[in-house]
Amino acid sequence: MKKKEIKKLSKDEVLKNIDRFKKDLFNFRFQKINSQITNPAKINETKKTIARLKTTLKGKLNA
Repeated sequence: MKKKEIKKLSKDEVLKNIDRFKKDLFNFRFQKINSQITNPAKINETKKTIARLKTTLKGKLNA
């Protein structure tokens, strides 16, 4: 997700996306162990997206 897309989301949508990306990350880790992952860069990209979502959520909670 891009930063612009993340800023447009509401608090509930951000929380849902965090859960969804955490599940994706969990699955990517299993794929990596089993040597089934097609794009290893997805792991780092997913981690960064989760961090962006958490940062945005914290800003919205403090506002």
